[in-house]
Amino acid sequence: MEETAMKHILIVDDDMHIGTMLEELLGSEGYRVTLAYSGTEALLLLSACRPDLILLDLMLPGLSGEEVLPRIKGIPVIIMSAKAEVEDKVSLLLRGAADYITKPFDTKELLARITVQLRNAAAKDMSPNLVFDDITVDTASHTVAVCGRPVRMTRTEYAILKLLMQNPSHVCTKSAILERISEDTPDCTESSLKVHMSNIRKKLLDAGSRDCIESVWGIGFKMKED
Repeated sequence: MEETAMKHILIVDDDMHIGTMLEELLGSEGYRVTLAYSGTEALLLLSACRPDLILLDLMLPGLSGEEVLPRIKGIPVIIMSAKAEVEDKVSLLLRGAADYITKPFDTKELLARITVQLRNAAAKDMSPNLVFDDITVDTASHTVAVCGRPVRMTRTEYAILKLLMQNPSHVCTKSAILERISEDTPDCTESSLKVHMSNIRKKLLDAGSRDCIESVWGIGFKMKED
């Protein structure tokens, strides 16, 4: 089995039998699995966590898979559907899906497709630079610059800014920020997070950037579009 490093997969399917089967299959392969049984539940989960890959059914109660797909940014999505028409597949791939597998599917084929998408995502993450507006985070040298001018940041400030810029279209909840950066920055706690965020904003503004980080009241923080 290829090393999965406890990659997190979100399964969105209202069929409990399929959900349970996939949960057992992926769990046995070393993946961490979360189940959602509707489009609304999936979006709620995505507001609190960021899985590495999503398996998305189309026929869902409430919001359909077609409605959920455009709301997912920066996460590879494999569509699972009984719709086998080429037009359906092409349409969904052009609208952002990373791959499409037709039900019923062979589990070995699904596992192979998951491996490929996670490998592709990892290759993208290897790019050393994250850019938002006039801010650049160099993940190779662990440095931050505004308009090419270096900005000195603490280890914790760098880790927080890097996470926000890796997820520019998403609100990063306070709990998700603390969970994702806790291994590298154990000094960051919920009580100190607000102070760290204030310091990041001040340093970016002092370097000549606009205020690119916004607070989402009661939830967390995100990069602010123009």
